[in-house]
Amino acid sequence: MSIRQRLILSNIGMVLLPIIGFLLVEIVLGYVMFVIFNGSIEGSDLQLFFNLRLIAIVLILVITNGLLTYYVSRSIMTPIKQLTLSARNISEGDLEYSVATHKKDELGELSNTFEEMRLRLKQAKEDQSRFERNRQELIASISHDLSTPLTSIKGYVKGIQDGVANTPEKLERYMDIIYKTANDMDSLIDNLFRYSKLDIEQIPFEFEEVDLYSFFTDFIDELAFDLETDEGMAVLKADKKANYIVKADREQLRRIVTNIVENSLKYMDKEYKKIKVNLKSESRQVKVEMKDNGSGIAKQDIPRIFESFYRTDTSRNSSTGGSGLGLAIVKKIIEEHGGKVWAESNQGEGTSIYFTLKKVSS
Repeated sequence: MSIRQRLILSNIGMVLLPIIGFLLVEIVLGYVMFVIFNGSIEGSDLQLFFNLRLIAIVLILVITNGLLTYYVSRSIMTPIKQLTLSARNISEGDLEYSVATHKKDELGELSNTFEEMRLRLKQAKEDQSRFERNRQELIASISHDLSTPLTSIKGYVKGIQDGVANTPEKLERYMDIIYKTANDMDSLIDNLFRYSKLDIEQIPFEFEEVDLYSFFTDFIDELAFDLETDEGMAVLKADKKANYIVKADREQLRRIVTNIVENSLKYMDKEYKKIKVNLKSESRQVKVEMKDNGSGIAKQDIPRIFESFYRTDTSRNSSTGGSGLGLAIVKKIIEEHGGKVWAESNQGEGTSIYFTLKKVSS
């Protein structure tokens, strides 16, 4: 019942209840005095009846008005006190005090709105805390991933300065290592720069109609040529008659598949390397599977491989190297396309990275 309805009924009650009470007192008091006790309708008995009736009317007015006022004010003041207490707790940083209610009146609606605001503030506080933790982890990861190769470069340069590289062959090997390490640092900085720009949405996307079948045909031809030197192969599986036209940024799409392939080759433990791409045309989207025959990913690691700087290796100095940003960049680009990305893997058998892109409306 709304507050307005309660106030109207309370006012009606303040009029009707005293009238009903007066009639009942008139009947009961008259019956008791003049029927049961055979009182006289004249003289002192009648005067007593009038006096008692007046006292009863006053009591009825006081009691009915008092009870109705108490009930209405209590139904209004209790939720207001709860809201005041909750507001005070929130102002002091306590977001655990709930004011949710099942009441359907205006104050109940206000309480539930306030409760929704409290939950949003609590979620925002948790998001802020998580963001701060992620920021600290990001800074620590960047510091580590930059300091490690920099220390290596300084060590080899110092070795050259001290004459440790005392033969042309050794000097060439030192210089190759320095160049490769510096190149890895450059790649890390490039990935970090790209990831940061994606994170703050500063990379412009130029969407166009892209035929994924033609795109992957060309890509697989290039990849197969590169893998021939390692006695590997790359294949594309798709229904040529199906529609694979999507809305995508061609350059960013190439970044997606390149990062996935580089990640697959990085953890490839088989002598015969194999990359397989499966295209599936669905009603509103195209699903792409990029499958390798690498070492696979542990079940507990699969949900985290798209996080920034996450590596499945227990050591950050593993021989696989890398920035730990490749798949995180993939996820951000695909989400900017309105698609989804996920992974399935069996250890020792290989990993499949799936992603979807929306088809062009016909």
